[in-house]
Amino acid sequence: MNFNNDFRYDLEIGKEGERIVDSLFKEKLVEVKRDSWVSKSGNIAIEYESRGNPSGIATTEADYWVIIFSGGYQDKVMFVFETQRLKEVAREYYLKGKTKAMGDNNTSLSVLIPIKEICNFVIDD
Repeated sequence: MNFNNDFRYDLEIGKEGERIVDSLFKEKLVEVKRDSWVSKSGNIAIEYESRGNPSGIATTEADYWVIIFSGGYQDKVMFVFETQRLKEVAREYYLKGKTKAMGDNNTSLSVLIPIKEICNFVIDD
């Protein structure tokens, strides 16, 4: 985006952003997760298996995932991901071996994605 020192131009850019957010969830299925360990681990955990069966990201039908950072973040930070893109990134970290057993008696498996990497979720054209 080119720099423009015109309030009306900036206002239109802002309004376009509002339209994007407004349309984002219309008639969409949204899955919401709270991650209480993110502030301690520095990772978001994306479950893909539970008790030997596909679960979480592997079975979701949601269009978007919202991950609320609880714990030390006190539910004041959240990220919204288009599910397909989150699946792609989770697959990258899965292939790197960034997985962990979690949940009740460690019966679930999750991919760990460093929160510092979230800004690197760039889509290559």
